[in-house]
Amino acid sequence: QVRLEESGGGSVQAGGSLRLSCSAPKYNYGSYCMAWFRQSPGEEREGVAIIDGRGRTTYADSAKGRFTIAKDNANIVSLQMNSLKPEDTAMYYCAANYGLVHVKCGPTSYDFDLWGQGTQVTVSS
Repeated sequence: QVRLEESGGGSVQAGGSLRLSCSAPKYNYGSYCMAWFRQSPGEEREGVAIIDGRGRTTYADSAKGRFTIAKDNANIVSLQMNSLKPEDTAMYYCAANYGLVHVKCGPTSYDFDLWGQGTQVTVSS
């Protein structure tokens, strides 16, 4: 089963920054919609940011102005997180869909087929 590879989680104090990265299998044709979700213990998995095959982005209200999702390559996505808050503490998951023509692009976690194993982000006050 195809799995995405994530990196970049860690611990930081409030106000600090972290950058997450995620890579998917590389293909010569088609495109990816890629996204970041997060989940805290006992909570539902929630969307953080999505970027489609054309580079259009969508952010959760909690991420607007602080987080930036970008494609570093056709199959690599990053999430730059600035001004981190304790409430950003969660397991962060990369998600993706791949297609040759039309690619479903969210908005919920149920809409994505490919997932990473998760990377922990902990923000202390």
